[in-house]
Amino acid sequence: QNNDLSSGPLVTITGISLKLTRSFYCQVSTSVTICVEKNTVTMSIARLSRFLDSVKQTLFIVGTGLVVFLALRNSIVWHMQNFWGASGDFWQRRWEELYLLFNEDEFLLSVFGTFIFTTGVFWACNLFFILLDLTGKPAFLLKYKIQADRNTPLRPADFTKAAKVAIYNQTVVGLPISVLIYFVMRWRGCSSRPDDMPSFPWSVVEVTIFTLVEEIGFYYSHRMFHHPRIYRFIHKKHHEWTAPIGLVAIYAHPVEHALSNLVPVALGPVLLGSHLATAWMFWALALFSTTVAHCGYHLPLLPSPEAHDYHHLKFNQNFGVLGVLDRLHGTDAQFRASLAYQRHFLLMSAVPVTQQVPEPPKKQSVSSEKEDSVSEIEN
Repeated sequence: QNNDLSSGPLVTITGISLKLTRSFYCQVSTSVTICVEKNTVTMSIARLSRFLDSVKQTLFIVGTGLVVFLALRNSIVWHMQNFWGASGDFWQRRWEELYLLFNEDEFLLSVFGTFIFTTGVFWACNLFFILLDLTGKPAFLLKYKIQADRNTPLRPADFTKAAKVAIYNQTVVGLPISVLIYFVMRWRGCSSRPDDMPSFPWSVVEVTIFTLVEEIGFYYSHRMFHHPRIYRFIHKKHHEWTAPIGLVAIYAHPVEHALSNLVPVALGPVLLGSHLATAWMFWALALFSTTVAHCGYHLPLLPSPEAHDYHHLKFNQNFGVLGVLDRLHGTDAQFRASLAYQRHFLLMSAVPVTQQVPEPPKKQSVSSEKEDSVSEIEN
């Protein structure tokens, strides 16, 4: 481009010099500007669409919980409240007995009581899947396996390897983090005393908030560990399993287990200053949820593990728990276009999703089509 725009800028294309008039140059510039603006508008609309979808998804999750809660408030919740909140009821007495068992020491209950409780819940949730993976029995459940050709059956050496890492994270990593969480919760005014136990309806509200807080904490910490400069040092260990099993839920580098597994589930109770009993209730649900998400089986009446199984298969999709932030940031685009997404629903019958949503028929190659045509002619 020369400085004399009166004759138009000089453009050289493959060695040929062309003089462009001022008007044509302006038209080209305007067209480029319009194209850039259109692309910018299109990208903005796409972001807005993803944002609205994530908002709708959040409202659906929270709204569904509230609708069910309100619908059952006058029946089941009334009975649950009798068990949970009033003085002398079932759960109140059980918590008092537990409190006395730990000599009314909130530190012992919060640290070692939590360790015993969460460890017991985790292994109880996994026991069924461990037996199924190692023995392949009951055999009729194998039809629900997502990656049917992987870990069927699970090699004992692989199970031992996963179990050792899980136990290490629960003890060597988990106990010190529990001590830290105890002091932070104490600073926030959290209690474990029986007379401070909340009502059942308020516990439900708190657990709902915990779930949303965990989604934020887990999504962004998880994406952080997928950063190229960090991944191979920390998160790659978790992704050694491209076809996960239940134990793999806490098969992770110690740093990841602390920052991405433990901290996000503790954030909610810390922020709300919640009672330890409510935190235990949420942590039990979280352990059950992550076990199912990693189990590798899409079983009837259990939450669909298709999304996280797809994450282990493809690595760069589905970083969150609920899928809300994945929709917002577009990190589920490939998943939403996949067969796994079509199978990502709550299975309400005994018919496996692989039969309800079968693999599409493979296209015949040109050569095979020609061979078929020749054989038909010969016949």
